[in-house]
Amino acid sequence: MTEHYDALETRDPAEREADLFARLPEVLRQAMAAPAYANLLRGTDPASVTSRDALAQLPVLRKSDLPALHKAAPPFGGFVADKPGSFARLFTSPGPIFEPEGREADPWRGARALFAAGFRPGDVVLNTFSYHLTPGGFIFDASARALGCAVIPAGPGNTEQQFELIEAYRPVGYSGTPDFLKILLDAAASAGRDVSSIKRALVSGAAFPKSLQEEMKSRGIEARQAFGTADLGMVAFETPAGDGMTVNEDLILEIVKPGTGDPVVPGDVGEIVVTSLDPHHPWIRLALGDLTAALPGNSPCGRTNMRIKGWMGRADQTTKVKGMFVRPEQIAEIGKRHPELGRLRLVVTRAGESDVMTLRAECAAPRDALQSEIAATLRAVTKLGGAVELVGAGQLPNDGKVIADER
Repeated sequence: MTEHYDALETRDPAEREADLFARLPEVLRQAMAAPAYANLLRGTDPASVTSRDALAQLPVLRKSDLPALHKAAPPFGGFVADKPGSFARLFTSPGPIFEPEGREADPWRGARALFAAGFRPGDVVLNTFSYHLTPGGFIFDASARALGCAVIPAGPGNTEQQFELIEAYRPVGYSGTPDFLKILLDAAASAGRDVSSIKRALVSGAAFPKSLQEEMKSRGIEARQAFGTADLGMVAFETPAGDGMTVNEDLILEIVKPGTGDPVVPGDVGEIVVTSLDPHHPWIRLALGDLTAALPGNSPCGRTNMRIKGWMGRADQTTKVKGMFVRPEQIAEIGKRHPELGRLRLVVTRAGESDVMTLRAECAAPRDALQSEIAATLRAVTKLGGAVELVGAGQLPNDGKVIADER
């Protein structure tokens, strides 16, 4: 059985670098056909951007700015030259941020991540990422089908029906958040249902601590992590070497000093900035707000692309809870809907192996009904449930922090 998805994964690094930067000028030209990129990159000669040093001179586009940009010039903020009808699917993510899906077989570049996790053509895969409006379910669905797998489009929740599907189709693979995999396994054990066919998993969208990794292994499941976004698809993924994450092909990944576009010293922690070579929907120096650091050398598995340590936190206050981004703008919206509140702080922790949100809110006159109303607003705005704790005026620090990730 081959160990690599294709020959691109084992190219000489210099050959890969030369190929990426030979293709980049044409991608830049096509990007600048869109009005927002034409403005952002005004004065840029695409033919001159043929190295990392030259790319680092271009401005970054911050993902945290996309909601406002998309609202000002819907649907894509002027960063996509093609019409919405030229794409296969059209999505929204919290923010809101609007994302189109291309018509090619593997538009999110995820097949090789699944392959690295042990998935093979002919496997049946239980995909529990959401198929509702956001691209998560379709990212993994399209990637698995491009690899030659059959997909059960389960989505999250409804464990009883999922047990029926698992017992009937006997999927060998799972894709979804690590939290839901644990929920599924625990519920199956309690109900006496047979989910033993699942032997491997590709998980994403939530923290996957060592304790949970070891628990999955003890239950006979080899689970690997992938790092991706709704904009770019699969950015990097774990390989059988289990040593960091390998950057996907057809992407140029930079690590910069947070808040700038300046590359860090190799090995230093910085913010991930990605340039994609998709001519229909290119991203030019998209700053994700996620922190990582590069690892030296090639992977022991034989893949030669750049390796990163994986997700190491956020460069801004935006954080990911149960696979969904929660942004400071959303917390501000809650305050607007409840003007009787003072400062707000969303605290994200973990209980057992699940993410938990608690919104702490200053209030001069707390009442039970208000607490329930705020909880409903929290769910409506973030699409996630959480607890609400009302505190007295002046009880929260005056430090500008509205999201505290304490996981």
